[in-house]
Amino acid sequence: MENLFVYGTLLRDANHPMNRLIRQQGVFLGNATFKGKLFLVDYYPGSVPSSVDEDKVKGEVYALKNAKKVFDALDEFEEYRPVEEEKSEFIRRKIDVRLEDGVNVSAWVYLYNFPTKGLKEIPSGDFRTYLQGKNQKLPEALKG
Repeated sequence: MENLFVYGTLLRDANHPMNRLIRQQGVFLGNATFKGKLFLVDYYPGSVPSSVDEDKVKGEVYALKNAKKVFDALDEFEEYRPVEEEKSEFIRRKIDVRLEDGVNVSAWVYLYNFPTKGLKEIPSGDFRTYLQGKNQKLPEALKG
């Protein structure tokens, strides 16, 4: 089974059609973090890896029963083109994530693939917290 880490518009409470697919094809393992930075790209976030221990991106991990079906849909949604990665807004990579109970697991994540210069950093690494500070909930944020 493959694991998937999500951190933005694919979180459970966003009620996005892609998250419904993830929930149908997977099992929620719990909240987790990985060593990275989070930026606001548009109405959605993008994450990039970091070598700084304090930099954490917060999200959720799912164990996928049918990873191929999920990744076929998500690759298109995230504009990931494996044969033309340089043109892809997001790239799918396997990284180590830490579940809330302290267990480390390997999971696929969609990382932002373009320069972050000029993008607003979300210092908390938590898209939900960022939206709460703006008095928005995930479904409202998805309206753009």
